[in-house]
Amino acid sequence: MATIEKRKQISVRGLAGVENVADLKTNFNRHLHFTLVKDRNVATKRDYYFALANTVRDHLVGRWIRTQQHYYEKDPKRVYYLSLEFYMGRTLQNTMVNLALENACDEATYQLGLDMEELQDIEEDAGLGNGGLGRLAACFLDSMASLGLAAYGYGIRYEFGIFNQKIVSGWQVEEADDWLRYGNPWEKARPEYMRPVHFYGRVEHTPEGVKWVDTQVVLALPYDTPVPGYRNNIVNTMRLWSAKAPCDFNLKDFNVGGYIQAVLDRNLAENISRVLYPNDNFFEGKELRLKQEYFVVAATLQDIIRRFKASKFGSTEFVRMDLSTLPDKVAIQLNDTHPALAIPELMRILVDTEKVSWEKAWDITVRTCAYTNHTVLPEALERWPIDLFQNLLPRHLEIIYEINRRHMEVQRLYPGDHDRLRRMSLIEEGGQKKINMAHLCIVGSHAVNGVARIHSEIIKDTVFKDFYEVDPQKFQNKTNGITPRRWLVMCNPGLADVIAERIGEDYIRELDQLKTLLKFVDDDAFIRDVAKVKQENKMKFAVHLEEHYKVKINPNSMFDVQVKRIHEYKRQLLNCLHIITFYNRIKREPNKSWTPRTIMIGGKAAPGYHTAKMIIKLITSIGDIVNNDPVVGDRLKVIFLENYRVTLAEKVIPAADLSEQISTAGTEASGTGNMKFMLNGALTIGTMDGANVEMAEEAGEENLFIFGMRVPDVEAMDKKGYDAVSYYNRIPELKQAMDQISGGFFSPSQPDLFKDIVNMLMHHDRFKVFADYEDYIKCQEKVSALYKNPKEWTKKVIHNIAGCGKFSSDRTIAQYAREIWGMEPSLEKIGAPDDPR
Repeated sequence: MATIEKRKQISVRGLAGVENVADLKTNFNRHLHFTLVKDRNVATKRDYYFALANTVRDHLVGRWIRTQQHYYEKDPKRVYYLSLEFYMGRTLQNTMVNLALENACDEATYQLGLDMEELQDIEEDAGLGNGGLGRLAACFLDSMASLGLAAYGYGIRYEFGIFNQKIVSGWQVEEADDWLRYGNPWEKARPEYMRPVHFYGRVEHTPEGVKWVDTQVVLALPYDTPVPGYRNNIVNTMRLWSAKAPCDFNLKDFNVGGYIQAVLDRNLAENISRVLYPNDNFFEGKELRLKQEYFVVAATLQDIIRRFKASKFGSTEFVRMDLSTLPDKVAIQLNDTHPALAIPELMRILVDTEKVSWEKAWDITVRTCAYTNHTVLPEALERWPIDLFQNLLPRHLEIIYEINRRHMEVQRLYPGDHDRLRRMSLIEEGGQKKINMAHLCIVGSHAVNGVARIHSEIIKDTVFKDFYEVDPQKFQNKTNGITPRRWLVMCNPGLADVIAERIGEDYIRELDQLKTLLKFVDDDAFIRDVAKVKQENKMKFAVHLEEHYKVKINPNSMFDVQVKRIHEYKRQLLNCLHIITFYNRIKREPNKSWTPRTIMIGGKAAPGYHTAKMIIKLITSIGDIVNNDPVVGDRLKVIFLENYRVTLAEKVIPAADLSEQISTAGTEASGTGNMKFMLNGALTIGTMDGANVEMAEEAGEENLFIFGMRVPDVEAMDKKGYDAVSYYNRIPELKQAMDQISGGFFSPSQPDLFKDIVNMLMHHDRFKVFADYEDYIKCQEKVSALYKNPKEWTKKVIHNIAGCGKFSSDRTIAQYAREIWGMEPSLEKIGAPDDPR
C-alpha cells in the first residue's frame, strides 16, 4: 500500500526527477543572486519567495510565447471574457500544480534548507473581486486554458483590491489592501499596447459623420498575467488595465503658478484604477464606478479590434479590414452588466470610426456579444442616471437612445400594450430617467444566460419575462462550476491522492470520472481513507484556529461552516438562531449527550451596509457568551473567521464537515462555495436554491440535508403576506432566542445594541428567516444524529464527491464554448518550449 501511495502522491503533484530538482536549485540560486541588492548579504523570507516565484515563472514564459505563436498560426476564434472582477487569490502553488512542478519544487527548496509552505505564505492574495462573480471569472480562466481555448480575461488592475477585514471588539474594521506594495512577480507591463480612453466632451454631427470632440483623455496601460492550463503547455493571458494620465494632462493651459497643481491633478485621472468597489450584489451609482466600467470596455475593444485586424491573415489582406467577419473570429462574454458599455462602444467604433451602416453594425454587435446574468435582487441591477451619462459619455447616450428607439418596434407585436413597452424600454422613466443596463445587455446580445438551472428559469418567468416572450431562443442556462485544480488538487492533496489511488488521476481534467467512486461506497478501506483525510485536515485547521483565535478547539466536534459575503439574503441570521437554540438546549439539559460542534462563520460586509455589519457584531457577541460558558465546555464553540478570502477558503473548506447554504429559495443565483464544500467531502445543509437543486439531483437528495420553503412556497407567501410575529408567538424556542437578542443577553453592557436587527426580523424581513426556522432546527437535529454514526456519514460524503462531476468549470466552459461562442474545446497538448517545433 505504501508504494502505491508514494507513486500516486508523486503523480498528482508532479514528478520530482533528479535533474529536474538540480535545475530548479540552480535557477533558484540565480534568481536569489539577482534579487539581493549588492549591499545586502542576508536574504529575507520574501527574497526567497521571489526567487522561487521567478524560478517557477521561467517555466511559464516559453509556454506563454509558444501558445501565442500557436494561436497566431492557427488563427482560431478568440473569446474575450470581460469582467470588472477577477478574484485570483495566490498564483505560485496553482502554477506549480498546473505545470506538474510541485514535488520538484518542494524537494529543491527542502534541499536548500527552506520550507516551501512558509514561502507560499508570503504571497499576497490578488483580491480583485468581491465574491462569487470574481472568483467564477478566475475559475473560468483556468478552464479556458485547460480546454485549449484561445481566451483572454480583460479587467482592471486595481491598486487596492477587496479591503482587509479586521475584527476589533467584535466590529468589522476595513483596511486598504496594498497588495502591490512589494511588487507582483506574475505580471508583465506592456506599455507598447497602451491605449487612449476618452471621457466628457461633446458630440458634433457633421456631413462626414459623427465626431466626439473636446474629450479628456486617460491612458490605459496593460499588465499581462499568464494563465496556465492543466498540464497541456497552454498559457493564456489575463490583461488588466491600469489608468495613467497623459503627459500633457492639465498642463496644456498651465501658467507658472499652476504647474505643481497641474502635476498633482494627474491623480484624478489615475484614480480610475485605484480601488475595487467593495459591494457584492449591490449597485452603487457613482461617477467613478461608471468611469471604471467604460475604461475597461474602451481599452479592451481597441485591443480586440487591433488583434482582429493584425491576425495572421490581417494587415495585407482586405478581408481583415472588413469588420463584417468579426463575429466569426471574436466572442465577447459580459460577466454581469458591469461591462455592458461594450455594446454601445462597439456600435460607436463601427458606425463613427469604421463607417459601417447602423443595421450592419448592429448585426455584428449582437452576434459578437453575450451576457451572463448573476442576480435577480432588484438592488443589484444597474440603473445609471441619464444626466451622469450625458456628462461623461454623451455619444454613448445618443447611441443607447437610438438602440432603444429601434428596440421599441416590439410594439408591433403587442399593439396598444403600453405597459409592456414601458417595462421593456432601456430607459426607465420616473423621477429621474435611468438606463437599465440589463435591458441593454439583453437587447444587444445573441445569448443571455443564468448561472444555475433554477436561476435561469426564474429569469425567464419573472425579471426578464417580457424579453423571453419576444425572443425565447436567446435565453440559456449555464450552471456554474469550480476548477478542480485549485479546489481539490491544490487545497486538498490528501483527498486528491486517495481518489487517484482508486480511479487514476485523469479525473482531474474530466471530473465526471468521479462517478466511478460509487463502486467504493461500501468499501471499508476507502471509507476509512476518506475519513482519515478529513480528520487530518481538521487537525491542521484546528491548530490554525487556536493560533489565531486563542480558542481551544475540539477536533472531534463537527466543523459546521458558513463562509460567504455577509448579506441578509444569505441568512447568516438563521444560523445565529440555530446557535442560540442549541446553546439554550445544552444549558437546559447539560448532562445529555450532545453532538459537539465548532460553528464557524466568515465573510466581509460591504463597508456601507449597516445591517451586515450588525450581523457580524451579533455573531461575535454570541461567541463571547457561548465560548466562555463553563456549562457548555467544548460541546459548542462559535468562531467568526476574520478576513475571509481565497487563501483562507483553501484552508477551511477541506476541513469542513457541514456546509451551510441556507439562502431564501429564489435569491442565490447559483453559489459556488456550495460546490467547493461538496468536492472536499462536506455534507450540505441547504434550501432548494441556486445550484443546491442540481447538487441534490447529482448526489441524491437523501445525501444532502434539504429543508425549508421552495420557490413556489416563497411566492405563495409573498402573495398572502409574511407575518414574522406569528412565528415568534407560536414557537417558544424562537421567542426565547429573539428575547435574548433584544434583551441584551448577548450584549449586557448595551442591552439595545441589536434593536435594529430585531426590528428588521420582526417587521420587515424580505428574506423570511422565521418561516424556515422550525424546519432548519429539525434538519440540524438530523445532522447531529447522523454525525454520531461516522461510517454512515462518510458514505454520504462519498456519494457527494462522486456526484461532483457536473460542477467542474471545465464542463461549464465547454458548454459556453459550444452553445454560445461557437468554439470547440480540446484536451490536446501543444509542444513544450524545449520540444522541437
